[in-house]
Amino acid sequence: MALIANTTASSFLVLICFFTFSLHTATTEACHRTDRKALLDFKSKISYDSAGLLQTWNQSTDCCTRWEGVACDSNGRVITLARAGSENPGEVDAYMVGTISPSLGKLKFLRYLDLSNLIQLSGPIPPELGKLSHLTAIFFYTNQLEGPIPASFQNLRKLDRLYLSENRLSGTIATNFFQHMSNLSELVIYDNQISGGIPTIDNLVQLTRLNIQFNNFSGSIPSTIGFLKNLDSLSLAGNRISGSIPTSIGELSKLKYLFLSRNSLTGSIPSSISKLNFLDICALSDNKLTGSIPALIGKLTALRFVMLENNMLTGKLPKSLGNLTSLDHFSANNNRLTGRIPSSFSNLVNLENLDLSRNGLSGPIPSELVKLNASLQTLDLSFNPLSLVKLPSWISIMKLQRLSLARTGLIGGLPKGLSSMSLLYLDLSSNMLAGALPSWIGNMTKLNSLNISNNRFYSNIPIEIKNLSDLRDLDLHLNNFTGGLSSIFSKDRNLFHYSYIDLSRNKFVGRIDNIGNLGEMDSLTTLDLSDNHLQGPIPQSLGKLSRSLNTLKLEKNGFTGGIPSAVINLLSLSKFNVSYNKLTGKIPPHKTTFPASSFEGNSGLCDSPLPPCKTG
Repeated sequence: MALIANTTASSFLVLICFFTFSLHTATTEACHRTDRKALLDFKSKISYDSAGLLQTWNQSTDCCTRWEGVACDSNGRVITLARAGSENPGEVDAYMVGTISPSLGKLKFLRYLDLSNLIQLSGPIPPELGKLSHLTAIFFYTNQLEGPIPASFQNLRKLDRLYLSENRLSGTIATNFFQHMSNLSELVIYDNQISGGIPTIDNLVQLTRLNIQFNNFSGSIPSTIGFLKNLDSLSLAGNRISGSIPTSIGELSKLKYLFLSRNSLTGSIPSSISKLNFLDICALSDNKLTGSIPALIGKLTALRFVMLENNMLTGKLPKSLGNLTSLDHFSANNNRLTGRIPSSFSNLVNLENLDLSRNGLSGPIPSELVKLNASLQTLDLSFNPLSLVKLPSWISIMKLQRLSLARTGLIGGLPKGLSSMSLLYLDLSSNMLAGALPSWIGNMTKLNSLNISNNRFYSNIPIEIKNLSDLRDLDLHLNNFTGGLSSIFSKDRNLFHYSYIDLSRNKFVGRIDNIGNLGEMDSLTTLDLSDNHLQGPIPQSLGKLSRSLNTLKLEKNGFTGGIPSAVINLLSLSKFNVSYNKLTGKIPPHKTTFPASSFEGNSGLCDSPLPPCKTG
């Protein structure tokens, strides 16, 4: 009995001790009170938390062990704050409405701060965050933050990653801003409104990613850019940067991605670019670059994308481009290139997109390009003096999806070889093609876009065009087509709806009574029927296109009657012209302001913006 009593007493004592310890654990704060208060103050500045990202943050629980997105060190000091919004499609929307509390500057042991992709987080970035000397990462991207990047950030000497992209930040960055940030490896502040020159960055020798594109930076690219030996990605596109591309760019031996497009760069493409052996993407488009394409570019066999369009490049296309056997996309359109297309392009067995349009290239197109049958999807040679006369027969066996040969000297009828192709997009505009539109056009059932404008076609539109059920954009303007429009305005199937129709400057006749009731018209944005011989009233049914139609041009026809109020008040309508018809009556009141020229040439029309209607 004594043994049982002693055992019972011992067990009771153990139970008492366990209860006391448990109670002590439950009531003792592991999280430092200063950090707790700072975090609660941050929560108080959030007026709406869509996914309850902060719902576990309350006074009765330990912020180190129970608050989601918070982590502490062994001393109960907060070292991580990560409450990012959802980025993957299909996830529950997670966003916050509110501002960043300056109290976060009291989390003096914080190392990692992620408040990215919260969408509606607004206001300035608190300068107090510059006190967080242990910070290694800041992620504030995809919010609505505004104002300058705090000058106090210069004190963040341990910072490794700084992501402030997709906000509304403005102001300038001091030249010496990054003077003490030698540990910085990723600087990403694209899509803001930051201006001024590019600050000194030649000391950022650990930098692997520099992305400041789509801001308002001006001045030149630092000549010391070559010091950044570890740089993998350089993105300066979409700014106001001028001057030349520094020769030192060739020293970036690890560079894979180069984005300098949409600036005001001048001078030539430096031949030193040929030293970038790992270069995958080279985007230099939309600048003012001159000179020729360096022949040494052919050494960059890792290149997959080359974008040189919209510059002032001259000379011939280097034959060495044929060495770039990994190339997927090459665009040099809208330059001043001359000579022939090198037959060596046939070696580009992975090439999917080739755009050389709007240059001074001469023909013929090398037949060797047929070797790209398995890969090439887009071929655009438009607006070059190729003097083709006929479509090369080998093109018809290509597996192209997009073919553009506008103003390349084609003559005769529509090339029948097209009927066997599976084209989605065809542009043969501004040639000298003539004759009737053949019935086999109906065999091109995959067409999304057809442009044969500015040619010499005549005849009625064949009924077979109704088979083009995928057609969204149709441009037949400036030809001599005749007959009615019923075959165009009704498809056999309504799988795809029209977006753009331009039938202007032809000889079409008849009425368009039912056009707005057709299902395939409910996504139409542009309808241009001007300068034909159409007649009858402007159909009331056009008023049903209020959500989409922004351009309606009916001038120089024979339309009669009044202007339907529902038509002139189409919700999206910004361009409207019914001049030089036979319209009568009072112009209905309308919300959008149209000039008087949109109504002139109709002797029976009156009221604003024309003179008032006569009374009595």
